[in-house]
Amino acid sequence: MDQELIARLKNQLRERETATLSKFAAKNECGARKRPDASDELDIRPIFWRDADRILHSFAFSRYIDKTQVFYLFKNDLITHRMIHVQLLSKIARTIGRALRLNEDLIEAIALGHDIGHPPFGHDGEAYISQICQKHGINNFLHNVQSVIFLEQIENKGWGLNLTLQVVDGILCHDGEIHNMRLTPDKDKDWDIHAAELQAKVNKGKAFEITPMTLEGCVVRLADTISYIGRDIQDAIMVKLISKADVPEECTKILGNDNREIVDTLVKDVIESSIDRDSVGFSPDISAALFKLKQFNYRHIYLNPQIKTEANKIERMFSILFDRFIEDMTSENLESRIYQDFLNHKDIPIENEAYLNKHKAEIVRDFIAGMTDDYFNDCFKETCLPKNFGYEIRGEV
Repeated sequence: MDQELIARLKNQLRERETATLSKFAAKNECGARKRPDASDELDIRPIFWRDADRILHSFAFSRYIDKTQVFYLFKNDLITHRMIHVQLLSKIARTIGRALRLNEDLIEAIALGHDIGHPPFGHDGEAYISQICQKHGINNFLHNVQSVIFLEQIENKGWGLNLTLQVVDGILCHDGEIHNMRLTPDKDKDWDIHAAELQAKVNKGKAFEITPMTLEGCVVRLADTISYIGRDIQDAIMVKLISKADVPEECTKILGNDNREIVDTLVKDVIESSIDRDSVGFSPDISAALFKLKQFNYRHIYLNPQIKTEANKIERMFSILFDRFIEDMTSENLESRIYQDFLNHKDIPIENEAYLNKHKAEIVRDFIAGMTDDYFNDCFKETCLPKNFGYEIRGEV
């Protein structure tokens, strides 16, 4: 494309941004990459738009398609999987962002990447990997930290996607399980602060709360809750884990009777409570009802023993596979899937050789965390279950 045309189009986009975005919005000109990228100047897409596209085209994003959201081991195509959750979150967050005149490109990039670090079997899988990691002396496993690891250390053959600080920060800080009535951005961050927050999160676990540096990141964090709270109830009713009558009336009276009404109520409340403010949040009554609904979901859905009957088996599968891949790396078994499907595909550049010198358990963690549910099961079958010889021994005698 002609350079003068590129310059003219980029200028038009900047003028539109200046004319339409709130004074509280993150401007594309403030996007900060860890490594300068000359191609930014040759592309008509603003920097956060490019980040969203980089995430969308990553291998890790493709693996969303068969990762669990809440319910696994159900043969029901209508149940929400991780890919659907990510799309719902992106749409809800951009709806709020557009109403508040925030940067929708930044919102979309954070939304698309926020759950990339989720392992097989959802939050249960996250707990199993975390226990194994602690046993091997590599601290807690947290899916938001793992999302950053995938995007910054593993994608693009080990080079990472070189995303902006604003996007990586929003992904690290998305913690939708934490209940916040209101969030005010922690603006004064740089890459050193980001690295310190990431390490503190690993050391201290979920209890260590960090706040996004942009309003856009704060919107994604609230939208994460909005996107799953009613949808998980809808799925739980579908699989007959609960009935509609089980949902507390004190919540339905305020928030609505189904997912559509809950999303509508929460989105409108965030917009009304946040417009023309340097913070985002819910009104007190809505926030209180949402907190009670979260408590209901945890007791009756996420921790319900009826969907945990196979949990011990899956936990053992994680432990067995983890130990097996540690053994394969120790013995340099190049036929192992960890070499064939992971390390041999990375082509780590010389500047990133430190990755190959990491603790073996960290590399195994990264490999397993990237698996889809089906791939995890296939690996276990191939690695741990005996193969049938068939009718006779094949090959030369």
